[in-house]
Amino acid sequence: MRTRAAIIRDTGKPWEVTELELDEPRAGEVRIRFAVSGMCHSDEHLRTGDSVGRLPIVGGHEGAGVVEAVGENVTRVRPGDRVVCSFIPACGTCRYCSTGRQNLCDQGAEMVTGKLSDGTFRFHDDAGEDLGGFCMLGTFAERAVVSQYSCVPIEDDIPFEVAALTGCGVPTGWGTSVYAAGVGTGDTVVIFGAGGVGSNAVQGAAHAGARHVVVVDPVAFKRDKAFEFGATHVFADAETAQDAVVDLTRGQLADHAICTVGVLTAEVVSQATAIVGKAGQVTVTSVGRTGENHVQLAANGSLVGYQRRIQGHVFGMCNPLHDIPRLHGLYRDGRLKLDELITRRYGLDEINQGYQDLDEGKIIRGIVVHES
Repeated sequence: MRTRAAIIRDTGKPWEVTELELDEPRAGEVRIRFAVSGMCHSDEHLRTGDSVGRLPIVGGHEGAGVVEAVGENVTRVRPGDRVVCSFIPACGTCRYCSTGRQNLCDQGAEMVTGKLSDGTFRFHDDAGEDLGGFCMLGTFAERAVVSQYSCVPIEDDIPFEVAALTGCGVPTGWGTSVYAAGVGTGDTVVIFGAGGVGSNAVQGAAHAGARHVVVVDPVAFKRDKAFEFGATHVFADAETAQDAVVDLTRGQLADHAICTVGVLTAEVVSQATAIVGKAGQVTVTSVGRTGENHVQLAANGSLVGYQRRIQGHVFGMCNPLHDIPRLHGLYRDGRLKLDELITRRYGLDEINQGYQDLDEGKIIRGIVVHES
């Protein structure tokens, strides 16, 4: 069948909206008609070359919609089911899934190529070239064939717009604070970057009981929105935030610093390390430009003497099959703000405008609303 999709054909070139041929699902696979796709910064990293992947590729790794068809041996979902796609598949049986670390599932090995588990592709252009879907999904297509392990069923009362964001940005940010950082009651947390992921790190820190949730972001719009998600203090730069944290903690400095900026740099990691005190932790969520070193610290003064830690993670250390429904429950109970994350809705043909708005700091999170 044919489907419209936004693709990256060459690094640095605009998103191209085109028609592709889509194969039928094979064993263990499902075809989804996407209603909504979230516009995460990670897709733009792939287009600009900050991250490296196999091109051409169908973009999009946050998406929610309806299962239209299934291949053989599919047990997780049925045609007609409403689902959100986790950008990390979760098979449930590999070493990592079976030990409570679904975010590290072995099925995610081909995320940057888009190959499915049999090593082949389901998207093809008119010239016969194969295209993968980013994170083995490709939610910037109106329809896609994905592994059943990427599917998480959702309840009827969860809107597709909300569900789509819980495929990546919401659990990644929320889990950064709750799981990866391990924020505790009364802690002081400093969050560098208050975009789509950072805003959810703010929510996670507040949910975990932090006393001070400090946001550092140069964009006034994002600083203002941060208060809505639970920030207690906001600052435009790290130097001003450093002085404030010294006063707030009576010189003890922060317990946690969380890096959720759009593009990670060594400067941000250094600023985050300097703002945490003894036994403090810097949790790195952001990705930086490929080929650059992003952690460059003097061990004696910055790490060893203060017993500081630097923690990396994927997907906020969340378990998709458990935590996505859990987050939907918090949303249902009014304890997690998800509608408020959506600044603007775009059609598929407006995707380049959407990412321009993101780069210019005009939105927290944009979504693509598919027509089909």
